Amino acid sequence: MPAVRGDGMRGLAVFISDIRNCKSKEAEIKRINKELANIRSKFKGDKTLDGYQKKKYVCKLLFIFLLGHDIDFGHMEAVNLLSSNKYSEKQIGYLFISVLVNTNSELIKLIIQSIKNDLASRNPIHVNLALQCIANIGSREMAEAFGNEIPKLLVSGDTMDVVKQSAALCLLRLFRTSQEIIPGGEWTSRIIHLLNDQHMGVVTAATSLIDALVKKNPEEYKGCVSLAVSRLSRIVTASYTDLQDYTYYFVPAPWLSVKLLRLLQNYTPPAEDPGVRGRLNECLETILNKAQEPPKSKKVQHSNAKNAVLFEAISLIIHNDSEANLLVRACNQLGQFLSNRETNLRYLALESMCHLATSEFSHEAVKKHQEVVILSMKMEKDVSVRQQAVDLLYAMCDKSNAEEIVQEMLNYLETADYSIREEMVLKVAILAEKYATDYTWYVDVILNLIRIAGDYVSEEVWYRVIQIVINRDEVQGYAAKTVFEALQAPACHENMVKVGGYILGEFGNLIAGDQRSSPSVQFQLLHSKYHLCSPMTRALLLSTYIKFINLFPEIRTQVQEVFKQHSNLRSADAELQQRASEYLQLSIIASSDVLATVLEEMPAFPERESSILAVLKKKKPGRVPENEIKENKSPTPVTNHNNDVNNSSAVSGDLLGLSTPPTAQPNSGNTGVLLDVLGDIYGGKQANNSNSATQPVNMYNPKKFVCKNNGVLFESDLIQIGVKSEFRQNLGRLGLFYGNKTNVPLQNFVPTLSWPDDQASKLTIQMKPVEPVLEAGAQIQQMINAECVDDYTGAPSIVLSFLYLNVPQKITIKLPLTINKFFEPTEMNGESFFARWKNLGSTNQQRSQKIFRATQQMDLQAARTKIMGFGMQLLDGIDPNPDNFVCAGIIHMRSQQVGCLLRLEPNKSAQMYRLTVRSSKESVSIEICDLLADQF
Repeated sequence: MPAVRGDGMRGLAVFISDIRNCKSKEAEIKRINKELANIRSKFKGDKTLDGYQKKKYVCKLLFIFLLGHDIDFGHMEAVNLLSSNKYSEKQIGYLFISVLVNTNSELIKLIIQSIKNDLASRNPIHVNLALQCIANIGSREMAEAFGNEIPKLLVSGDTMDVVKQSAALCLLRLFRTSQEIIPGGEWTSRIIHLLNDQHMGVVTAATSLIDALVKKNPEEYKGCVSLAVSRLSRIVTASYTDLQDYTYYFVPAPWLSVKLLRLLQNYTPPAEDPGVRGRLNECLETILNKAQEPPKSKKVQHSNAKNAVLFEAISLIIHNDSEANLLVRACNQLGQFLSNRETNLRYLALESMCHLATSEFSHEAVKKHQEVVILSMKMEKDVSVRQQAVDLLYAMCDKSNAEEIVQEMLNYLETADYSIREEMVLKVAILAEKYATDYTWYVDVILNLIRIAGDYVSEEVWYRVIQIVINRDEVQGYAAKTVFEALQAPACHENMVKVGGYILGEFGNLIAGDQRSSPSVQFQLLHSKYHLCSPMTRALLLSTYIKFINLFPEIRTQVQEVFKQHSNLRSADAELQQRASEYLQLSIIASSDVLATVLEEMPAFPERESSILAVLKKKKPGRVPENEIKENKSPTPVTNHNNDVNNSSAVSGDLLGLSTPPTAQPNSGNTGVLLDVLGDIYGGKQANNSNSATQPVNMYNPKKFVCKNNGVLFESDLIQIGVKSEFRQNLGRLGLFYGNKTNVPLQNFVPTLSWPDDQASKLTIQMKPVEPVLEAGAQIQQMINAECVDDYTGAPSIVLSFLYLNVPQKITIKLPLTINKFFEPTEMNGESFFARWKNLGSTNQQRSQKIFRATQQMDLQAARTKIMGFGMQLLDGIDPNPDNFVCAGIIHMRSQQVGCLLRLEPNKSAQMYRLTVRSSKESVSIEICDLLADQF
């Protein structure tokens, strides 16, 4: 809003004061309605209103709109203000139109005519107002109406510099809407030569425009390279007095320098001409030299501007990847920032060095900073900097330092923040395999991973160690011995049991000669873990037991007794029941020759690229080695035992042991599982460049977990609470991770459930207790099991109480246990969907509908991601309008199943949504509608 002077628009000042003094929402609405009635009567009845009065009333309407109220009149009066010759009146008219006039409005022709009149004006202020209005609206209609005028304004010799500057930015805005607006041919050269303009403001605006044009058609605008290098050279060699008007805290034109450096990164190489390339290298050397000079000011603005140019120059050096001297100098410069007290600089230095580590010219230079990077990984207070240090260690790793880096990562894993452990596990697994010269070392690393961070070891990792052991005869005996020893630990992670079960089932005979690991001891050791495991792991162990009968006939009776147990033969889990009964009959009926044929040792896996590496390359291009790691894939397995490793589709059931896994499919791809795993790590995550070590954090937004299962649920300067959850039919399991961010223990640490009695019977919850003391810097896990019995509303809460320095603390957080978590996605064709839709719409009691305004800029791709995370099946190609979203799903409860259909209709022009939910139960429709509407 324009400033309200004491001697101008007094009525507006009084009105704003009245609104601020309202004691309640009702009083505010009453005062606004009174004012709207007054303005409406003035506009309709008073024909003598002058420009000042119209401006005042239009300003009031703008203020009311900014308070969140709809305005449905006053548009014509705002258009009339455009014809005024007074700047303030014309400004308010354009402001109202930019904010409140829809591009489909009948007034758009009048507006366009007024804008054309102002563009033709000799008054540069009026021309600028018109250009700003065009850019603010930025519609295709504006692009079509002014696509010819604005380029002419931009390159005309008669146009004032300030207008050229606005014209360049306006053209950039319209280009993003309609790319065909920019003429080609001779216009290309004229636009490029704006880089030579005498006015630095014009050059800065033109650089942004040319950068966008280059991204669309780099070949056509290739001529900009030499001009950009020439302009950059003049800036970096200038003193701050030469460009006094464009010098920011002793740094000449930093914004333009950054834009030019980014523009040059659109080309590889940026300059083919040796002279231009030499001049560019001189510019980059000058920037690096200036970074070494003593600061000309102690103010943070000086260092920020100087470092902005430096980091962009280093990005260009990395992009070129051709000048060894520059790359090494850039690495040394970044190394100085690794110990800087500014968190942002340390983060950016680590990030840039990750790229330098992938260059053959600078890889060795990066390795010189290994000790400092390891220290950053261990000691940094900001988790995003620790994450970046892990990335850099991964990038700088090679055969010479692999064992040291892997060991440091393993050591740090025990105390690492939970949010980076999963990624660290993947990276350690890749490095151990890539640089293993002795595969006994590789086996030790993976088993250590499982021991230290078992909850974060995805199925992909333990599948992989089994595949490698099977393919390498020399390591099979060692693997069997090592995993046997690991299984003797009192607290043994379930992933270790899986690996142990598989390897001993294949190669237990290699260590059976030792009485300490005799067949009977192996069997008893594995079976001692049986009752603690999920159904999926029990199924794998049953396969191990039938393998034992083939390997060790002397323990046949012991094994058969397990198969005969009522808990197996009559198990509620169909997979366990089937395996127990079939394996029992196989062990009774089959001869030893038949048994040996059916249960023979696994053949070697054929080689292919590691799925773990493939996913990391997709998620972090340029940071992952390109070759040398191959993945083994199995041929059709001999028994279901082998399917346990080959089948990645079974992971969702196996992670939490909630239900029977699907039937295993041989040769199924593994990458889908890890994509989900890493999607949680990287999905939407951005580097935290703020100094979280000195700024308290308090982050809690339960709504975002309606459409996601994993992430940081709550964070303050004392504690971080993460969640990892999984659901199958009407069962769910959550892992809560409590991390103490302080340097003192949290005493009397007690999480309790808060859930109304009337809801507790509909969603039953069981919580495992936790230790009453959370040590300094430590993290503990609490498991929660949930069962959906009947439909419910809302979600339960955890009330966390503890003492920090003997001061009581209390935190209440909603658990991500809304009813949509129990959706099963349902595929339907168009005919079935609309038949069911019509049937469910026959009564209002089966549907719920909401029409609401978008709370953020409409992004259909982001909306699609949210809907898919909501749990229903997104049905593409069914709705006649391609922008609409149509979904189907079934909510599983113990008492019933409720089918649910959904339709979300976005209206981009009005920035509104209409959401309709239809189901066989009204209360479900209402709750699903309320939950999803809150996401937009």
